Amino acid sequence: MRRLAAFTASFALGIYLAQYLLPQNGLLPLAAGCFGAACLALLLPGLWRKRVLLIGTGLALALGWNWLYGYAVRDPLTGLSGSEGSASMTLLEYAVPTDYGAKVTVKLEGYPLGKAVYYGGEDLLDLQPGQTVTAQVKFQDAARLREDTITNFTSQGVFLLAYQRGEDAAYDTGSAGSPRWWPARAARAMQEHVAELFDGDEAAFLSAILTGDTSALSDEARSDLSEAGLSHILAVSGMHCGFLMTLLSLLGSYRRRLMAAVGVPVLVFYAFLTGASPSVVRACIMVLFGLAAPLFQRDSDPPTTLSAALFLILLANPFAAASISLQLSFGAMAGLLWLTPRIQDLLLGEKSRGRVYRLLASSLSATVGAMVFTVPLCAVYFGSLVLISPVSNLLCLTASSLVFMLGLGAVLLSFLWMPLGVVIGFVPALLAKYILWAAGLLSSIPHHALYFTNPYLKYWLVFLYVLFAAACFLRPRQRRKYAVATALAAVSLVGTVYLGAPHYTRSGLDAYVLDVGQGESVLLSSGGRFALVDCGSRNSWYDAGGIAADHLATMGCGTLDYLILTHYDYDHISGVAELLARARVDTLLLPDVSDDAGARFRVELAARNHGVDIQYVEAETVYTLGESSLTIYPPGDVEGDNEQGLAVLCTYGDYDLLITGDRNMAAERQLIADHDLPDIEALVVGHHGSKSSTSKELLEALTPETGIISVGDNSYGHPTEDALRRLVLADVEIYRTDKQGTVHLSVN
Repeated sequence: MRRLAAFTASFALGIYLAQYLLPQNGLLPLAAGCFGAACLALLLPGLWRKRVLLIGTGLALALGWNWLYGYAVRDPLTGLSGSEGSASMTLLEYAVPTDYGAKVTVKLEGYPLGKAVYYGGEDLLDLQPGQTVTAQVKFQDAARLREDTITNFTSQGVFLLAYQRGEDAAYDTGSAGSPRWWPARAARAMQEHVAELFDGDEAAFLSAILTGDTSALSDEARSDLSEAGLSHILAVSGMHCGFLMTLLSLLGSYRRRLMAAVGVPVLVFYAFLTGASPSVVRACIMVLFGLAAPLFQRDSDPPTTLSAALFLILLANPFAAASISLQLSFGAMAGLLWLTPRIQDLLLGEKSRGRVYRLLASSLSATVGAMVFTVPLCAVYFGSLVLISPVSNLLCLTASSLVFMLGLGAVLLSFLWMPLGVVIGFVPALLAKYILWAAGLLSSIPHHALYFTNPYLKYWLVFLYVLFAAACFLRPRQRRKYAVATALAAVSLVGTVYLGAPHYTRSGLDAYVLDVGQGESVLLSSGGRFALVDCGSRNSWYDAGGIAADHLATMGCGTLDYLILTHYDYDHISGVAELLARARVDTLLLPDVSDDAGARFRVELAARNHGVDIQYVEAETVYTLGESSLTIYPPGDVEGDNEQGLAVLCTYGDYDLLITGDRNMAAERQLIADHDLPDIEALVVGHHGSKSSTSKELLEALTPETGIISVGDNSYGHPTEDALRRLVLADVEIYRTDKQGTVHLSVN
């Protein structure tokens, strides 16, 4: 089976080279070169002939397949980008709500390969998979949204976005009754029964662990699980497949042939029921290989099954190589296969150990083994390092297995008789409550997780891997060298943490205009006190609340003294719920203006749920922030949602920083007329550089030296040429978060 591993691993390597490094127009010549080199391997002696032949053929096939897939599947769909017309689409799943209606993954008629995401009206929420919709749509390339290149769509085989134009859409039954859609319908039925059996976050937790649907989890529960390093419990993967196979064995499928006969169709059905994500597909393929190997009188070889699973996933969609779920799943499994046994042997040694010690050693070795390859990925994708993971896994993994098995039993029995499901469901509900409680407790421990907003943490991480690599290769093979490496790593980590906070708060006033994409969030720190002005982003791939919370945690902020929202637009408040779930906030300052969209009510409700004091600014008010002061200006007598907002002046000595939110020129002129504003040194440019803000009158009256534009990928044309020209003519030095990232102003 190792020959299969050599071929499949080289195929995977070729796909990753094609996706990340090699030019697309050079794939075919490179594929021909690899195949030619493989043929020359026939001249080599012995084992080298087979190895080079397998590796060269795998690389050649990967490069050629990546080119062919792009040509035959991706290009026909992306060729529609920018066009508009009538389209007939088949729903591949149930639609989910959006801010403006609903969205759903579809197949376009006439394009049997590849998928699209259709954004339509709320009517989609009433449709079933297999039904068809015909509507006037505008197409957009899913791999590039305006200026940003993204992979979260293409890694799922989605190459086109279709936006409905107009309100008319026709719906048809299509193939909704086909067995093809049974897994999706079964998942929906299970979710409905879970909602009847359980309440609140316990119901959301059961729905997530059984069907992979995490949409019902509250922001607080989602944040606690993530911060405690327990998100993997909800990401359906090999662990869940293992739970399912354990449950099947308990039901009587002990014999290999019977287990294979029962397990194979159940696993395949379960994979489709949970959405066939790369992690669950990987797990199912590995389990299927393990079940099939004895039937063919072969030994199961985990490295071979792992590489074969990766081969099959990338064969189905080479662009899945960029899937974060796939990379984390395979990274964790690689660590479990290659490193966990070695770590466990190291911890147990040759002496006999007690049962408790063996249990602790087994849990710790599994957690550390899985983390070795996933920690760098989490650093890149999520900017965090969860230190509490070994403890949280020890406390919660066994409980999660019981939640899965008993919860599944309760849901299935509820289809027969609901009261029986309610009785059985009492235990998994209690265990789910325990896991959520434990996650909340662990995530409240100081330094339970570290964030790469600390500029020194990345260097420590490199040092950590170099340190243990050196210990691994040093002789003799004794446990003492690993103990020394662990001690050095711990001491250096403490130094790294305590270096990070002073780096952020080294001056009398530190102002950070955070990079949150198309939105605004300004963090102010002075004398050990903290304030945040706005917390939102319109770009869905930016978590404004998480970004702000990461910075606050790195600064050593125990309490955010003030959260100030200039107005209720989504790109200024979208991160508030996540921020409140992760950080303690003392006072929330709001404009007392009406809001037709209900955003004000949602903000107030979230604040009250977290015990935050809410104050409304109706007159010019001054607050103390450490060695600085905050002057909050109320909305003026100007019409419009953007104009009915607060403005914030932060003053430290002779240095003044003004934040105007999204006020337009008329509101700016009224601000100047109604209030005695000083000459300022820095201006957070109004409305992300809109042409209707940052007036000539404002610039002439306040004479700012520095202008920071909080802006990201957008369709509004921000920052506009008009606004930039006015800033240049006023001799203002311009910084932009879409160009420079987070902008830091340090005032001594």
